[in-house]
Amino acid sequence: MSGLIVGLGEAMVLFQPADLLPLEECRTASVHVAGAELNLLAAARRAGARAAFCSRVGDDPFGRRVVAAADGLGVDAGLVGVDGARPTGVFVKDVRPDGARRVHYYRAGSAASALDEADADRALAAGPDLVAVSGLTAALGAGPRRAVLRLAREAHARGVPVAVDPNLRPGLTGAAETVRQLLPLTAYLLLGMDEAGPLFGTDDPATVFARAKALGVGEVVLKAGADGCWHEAGAAGDGPVHLPSVAVRVVDPVGAGDAFAGAYLAARLRGIGPGGAAWLGTRFAAGVVATAGDTDGLPSAAEVVALLEEAG
Repeated sequence: MSGLIVGLGEAMVLFQPADLLPLEECRTASVHVAGAELNLLAAARRAGARAAFCSRVGDDPFGRRVVAAADGLGVDAGLVGVDGARPTGVFVKDVRPDGARRVHYYRAGSAASALDEADADRALAAGPDLVAVSGLTAALGAGPRRAVLRLAREAHARGVPVAVDPNLRPGLTGAAETVRQLLPLTAYLLLGMDEAGPLFGTDDPATVFARAKALGVGEVVLKAGADGCWHEAGAAGDGPVHLPSVAVRVVDPVGAGDAFAGAYLAARLRGIGPGGAAWLGTRFAAGVVATAGDTDGLPSAAEVVALLEEAG
């Protein structure tokens, strides 16, 4: 098993229509636990890394469900604090008539919205080999923003690689500016094509890579959904190289980018090159988009062994 990845962020309880009808019409809902950083860690753990989740949850049934879900995914939840004064966040996934998914968040005032620098220090005390943060967490408020920046700065100062997934979301302000502050500290930048414009003023892969490198980023992956991804040509970082996606029937695209990122980072910690890591990431993402849950489609342990052999 490869090194320890510690992710800082929020996990919430997810409700989604069990009958795949819009929220206005559905009569039953399935219940899951998800969140960008926990999704990433679940994929990294499945790909052979050790993974630990640093967060806060409420002292409520949903908080206990989050901890149990992390444990069930093999992600160490020992860094999850319990807040007796704030609730665990909730979000709802809506299925629209055209098949698109829309996510509604109910996280204002949640326990994780009170994350702060002490949580970053707790994450660092775990002795990570890599830390993973996102702009999504930084957009939750001033405290979470301080936590993300402190974790990245202290990890970088200690020689611990920092992975950043911008996870820019409409309606969450300040994330892009925080991600720009993180770029000089970033060893691995995993961004989506729709995030390239707000961060770099273009979605042209060659220009995105060049501008990220000029700002101090070590390694870039540009995720393009059904169009695959662009990755570094080699460990020296002289890409980009295009890698097509895996052709599958898309059931639910939510969580695919997190699965890609977790698999990619776990592979890089194992010493697999950027091309092999990206190839593994596309396989993990393909499994997730083919199922309704954010982590339900991750490959089995037996499948991972074969995938790692081929990727490496």
